[in-house]
Amino acid sequence: MKLLVSPKDLEEAKAAIHGNADIIDVKNPFEGSLGANYPWVISSIKELVMEERGEAVEVSAAIGDFNYKPGTASLAALGAASAGAGYIKVGLFGIRDKREAIDLLSAVVRAVKSVSATKKVVSAFYSDYKRINSISPFEIAEIGKEVDIDVAMLDTGIKDGRSTLEFMSEDDLMSFVRESKALGLETALAGSLKFEDVPKIKGIAPDIIGVRGMVCGGDRRARIREDLVQDLKRMIAD
Repeated sequence: MKLLVSPKDLEEAKAAIHGNADIIDVKNPFEGSLGANYPWVISSIKELVMEERGEAVEVSAAIGDFNYKPGTASLAALGAASAGAGYIKVGLFGIRDKREAIDLLSAVVRAVKSVSATKKVVSAFYSDYKRINSISPFEIAEIGKEVDIDVAMLDTGIKDGRSTLEFMSEDDLMSFVRESKALGLETALAGSLKFEDVPKIKGIAPDIIGVRGMVCGGDRRARIREDLVQDLKRMIAD
């Protein structure tokens, strides 16, 4: 299982890199669950990663929590891919049905793959989809058949300290992972996860665990701590 850590600036990226994170996920937590950062921040963090660890660490970038705006999403995705991100994460926050999701994701995939066929599109669903009135994560089985995304992710849409494990049971999460993997997709779980959640997450067995608040001491508005990234990396490896 890979460890994805979401810094908002260069100093936080250094802490994540030195803590041995596998994926450095550039985001802006002040613009939402999957808040987008500036393209020059993505570029500078990509340069830092190459200087510090080279190809051993991947770079991801969130482009926002989207409603039905395929053009806006595809343009944002193109910018993130061109700035150096290898994974481009798009949130289906305001998407209500399967057709909207397919239209938006198809546009994002086309934009990203025009930069490089090796770059990956991450479709982020929300474990608290009922309270934000968003599309169900269990639509992944139908969506994944029609659009060539690479990763299916679960996060929380509202960052109020409640975790993905509060909104979906372990059986539900295992079903999401299983259905996604059956489509040939990588899987990722995130959403206000805590250190005590790690054994359950390991049992669910996604390909990626995504964190921010956990390695900021419990407050995603604080700063990423290298020692906490190291602690989490050890827990995942054990």
